[in-house]
Amino acid sequence: MMRSMYSGVSGLRVHQAKMDVIGNNIANVNTVGFKRSAVTFQEVFSQTLKGAGSPQGGRGGTNPQQIGLGVNVASINVNHTKGATQRTDYLTDLMVDGNGYFILANDVNAQNRFYTRAGNFTVDKAGFLVAPNGYKVLDENMKPIQINKSESKAATATSEIKLKGNINYNDSEYTTTVDIYDSLGDVHTLTIEFGEVVDDGNTATKDSYREIVVKDESGTVIFGSESTASTDAADKRYLKFDSNGNYVFDPTGTDSGIFQGAYDTTNSCFIASGTSVKDTATLSFSGAADIKLTFDDKMFLDDNNNVLFTQQSNISDAKGVAVDGNTAGSINDFTISPNGEVVGIFTNGERKTLARIGLADFDNPAGLLKIGGNMFIDSPNSGTPKYGAPSTGSFGDLSPGALEMSNVDLSLEFTDMISTQRGFQANSRIITTTDEMLQELVNLKR
Repeated sequence: MMRSMYSGVSGLRVHQAKMDVIGNNIANVNTVGFKRSAVTFQEVFSQTLKGAGSPQGGRGGTNPQQIGLGVNVASINVNHTKGATQRTDYLTDLMVDGNGYFILANDVNAQNRFYTRAGNFTVDKAGFLVAPNGYKVLDENMKPIQINKSESKAATATSEIKLKGNINYNDSEYTTTVDIYDSLGDVHTLTIEFGEVVDDGNTATKDSYREIVVKDESGTVIFGSESTASTDAADKRYLKFDSNGNYVFDPTGTDSGIFQGAYDTTNSCFIASGTSVKDTATLSFSGAADIKLTFDDKMFLDDNNNVLFTQQSNISDAKGVAVDGNTAGSINDFTISPNGEVVGIFTNGERKTLARIGLADFDNPAGLLKIGGNMFIDSPNSGTPKYGAPSTGSFGDLSPGALEMSNVDLSLEFTDMISTQRGFQANSRIITTTDEMLQELVNLKR
């Protein structure tokens, strides 16, 4: 009779434990990155009153006779399925759409690591990306991520200009301008003039040619010498168009008058007669401040197997589509991309990748150990963490401006709560009923 009472007590204990877990789940229904837990029960052990018997002679076998002695908690498992998405549009709010966990550290060498799905991060005074508890977010190299707004980017001179577009075949002249930078970051306007020239007679009669002339801001052309404009044919640069109006690129130098595929101040080019000549050029400007354009072994015309220029009846619209170089600047903002790259935006419009957010994955996420603050640590049963970056492997992409909400399902929790409450009541009835039976037993002596 006492066995039933102790079984009832054990039932009260496990149902109380389950109610504790349910209560914690419901309490964290709106906690960012929270993972719900579920409780399962198992029988403790049984007292054997009689063992099993095998069939003998004309008698059949008999089953064992056992009385169970209660229940205990078999497991409390954490459900690591992804929670719902909540848009916040806050720059440093991040959500992992995959198996990865953010990596945090609270020591100088970033060796004491923690893992979380809660991406509600901020930037501290020193520019570090941190969790609400101040733990630093690590990049793919296990280094703290820092957005250092004191970082500057030096001015660089323009070294490459890309032109693209159409030149109307009826236009005898066409001019376009491109803003370029000197080594101090000052902006200068470079004027490029396309002018029609006479066919040299060495190519198909349907071909057309355009001469490229570079002028300074005052309109002065200086090409071939440092102070005098040159009219030598060897100092003129040409673009060739076929009968369809498409630009022709010939890196071999076999067509007369075509800009060489690889050009520098000492390059040899071939004219139609087969005579080898030296092609040299110096280009400089004078004005409020001297500007010098250097034509070295890095100067070339390369269409990259794409049509850069056309000469059709459309309106002339050739212009610079890409110019490198920049003024000096410092970081004043940043963005985070879905692949985890933290990109600094400088005041001069330049961009630079500062870091890439790191993620961790585990063979058995259910084996992770909760330590509070929406954080986990690895355990012997979680497996060794595998480190990587978003958009690689099974880590998943990042969703900037969004958070992963709790994966608690209230309808499921309330259903579990009802069954747990009834289970607790039933076990309490076992105790009271057993008590009444004992009371009747005591009353037998009257």
